[in-house]
Amino acid sequence: MTSDIPPQRLDARTDPSLLGLHRFNEADSGAAEEALLACCGSHRWALRLTAHRPYPDIESLLAAASEASYDLRPADLAEALADESWMPQPLLGMRAPGSQAAHTALRAAHAAYEARFGHVFVVSLDGVEPEEMLDSVLTSIRTRLANDPDEERLVASEELRRIALTRLEHLVATHAAAGKR
Repeated sequence: MTSDIPPQRLDARTDPSLLGLHRFNEADSGAAEEALLACCGSHRWALRLTAHRPYPDIESLLAAASEASYDLRPADLAEALADESWMPQPLLGMRAPGSQAAHTALRAAHAAYEARFGHVFVVSLDGVEPEEMLDSVLTSIRTRLANDPDEERLVASEELRRIALTRLEHLVATHAAAGKR
């Protein structure tokens, strides 16, 4: 598969970030889709982004990912949230520094959220300092527990979009680092 990206823009010596994008654009469809599913567990989202390759720059990839996130149907969102629930990670905020009481409150809040909405709690923690994470997550869960299910579906969708974009940026950066070896 050839790329429409001019070769001079793919030169890692002039812009190393483009090497990762080039590797993503040139990956076979199955590998690209699998990598995208690690960013967002919706197959429809991953297929859409895979089908629209090549992307001329990272901003275009992120814009396409954002647009695809806004177009998630309820079943797509449910699929992505279900994928988040089986990812091998501790409860959001549990690794943050804090008292035992705060961690106990956080576990209870996660359980209450899952019981109310039927899926794991997702929130983007970009820009939140590690020492603020526990309080930030606990405050977010408590606030969002007051949402009605339709409102919470919109909030969870937006948080999942933000998380997917962060993961996608990391994916392209990781592809760039892998190409330097």
